[in-house]
Amino acid sequence: MAVPRYQDFMYPFLKQLEDGEEYRLQDLYVLLADYFNLTEEDTAEKLPSGKQTLLVNRIGWARTYLNKAGLIMVVRRAVFKITEEGLKVVKDPSLTRIDRMYLTKYENFNEFINNTSTTDRKNTEVSIDEEQTPLELIDNNYNVLKNELQDLILYKISHCSPAFFERLIVDLIVTMGYGGSVNDAGKAIGKTGDEGIDGIIKEDVLGLDMIYLQAKRWKVESTVSRPDIQGFVGSLVGKKASKGIFITTAKFSKEARSYAESIDKRVILIDGKELTDLMFKYNVGVSDEEVYTIKKIDLDFFEE
Repeated sequence: MAVPRYQDFMYPFLKQLEDGEEYRLQDLYVLLADYFNLTEEDTAEKLPSGKQTLLVNRIGWARTYLNKAGLIMVVRRAVFKITEEGLKVVKDPSLTRIDRMYLTKYENFNEFINNTSTTDRKNTEVSIDEEQTPLELIDNNYNVLKNELQDLILYKISHCSPAFFERLIVDLIVTMGYGGSVNDAGKAIGKTGDEGIDGIIKEDVLGLDMIYLQAKRWKVESTVSRPDIQGFVGSLVGKKASKGIFITTAKFSKEARSYAESIDKRVILIDGKELTDLMFKYNVGVSDEEVYTIKKIDLDFFEE
């Protein structure tokens, strides 16, 4: 038989984890191929790009969506385990299939795919694929791919050393046009722990103005609070500085953002999402895997 659609893999994937044991993704490829009685020819079939098999691609997306809905959890890289919510789902005797529509009952999943709210989804029986134009589908799926990549970037950063995080910030700032050179920015940011300041970078190549920096590699689920920003601003006052950037892999509380906006100092807050957005935009830590160009007709060409 042909390789099933990614949604067809969701329930068997979750069911396989029902025993509560840890499973490697590589092993699940084999187990699910056996479950669907796929032939060697089936499992070898590749995407049009030729860079990945259909089986790996579709099981990968089934795994991603189950994870974002909170039905499975990542134990470590490419190793998974079912969650308490996932166990409730597989123990429901009335349920034999999980698809994208089913997963919209979970708010975390809705946030990930950046679609309509749970309430809106329940009020319609038309699937998202039937509602959208091809260009809308491309745009939405692009965002899903981007969100998945950003989550992976934060995961990788959290498992790297503080020194690596400093180098990452140097590369990003210089690529964005600040900090002078990599050597200048590297030396400045390397002088950590100076009264709440992790670095001083040039705003321009000549260094006509300076920007003070604090970089915190905290857990993604952590929150940077108002007192943390107040402490940073206090350091700026001590240095008689007017500009600062607070970069973190975590999130900022509403109070922290409101405080930063209310003071006369120019303080920019960059959280984990914004950090990975900038890395994505300036190609720091990422590279192009595939480029698709959408063309339109040149009407001027056909004018006689």
